[in-house]
Amino acid sequence: MNHWLVKSEPFKYSWEKFNQDGRTFWDGVRNYQARNNLREMKEG
Repeated sequence: MNHWLVKSEPFKYSWEKFNQDGRTFWDGVRNYQARNNLREMKEG
């Protein structure tokens, strides 16, 4: 079973907020390689 764990700074988006929301999207990623890796993530 494969999973992705993507980190954010707690003051920007906390784990508690994520649990309340249930899902989220990432925007503002400026690093080219990081952005490409996020795009390649697939559900499943």
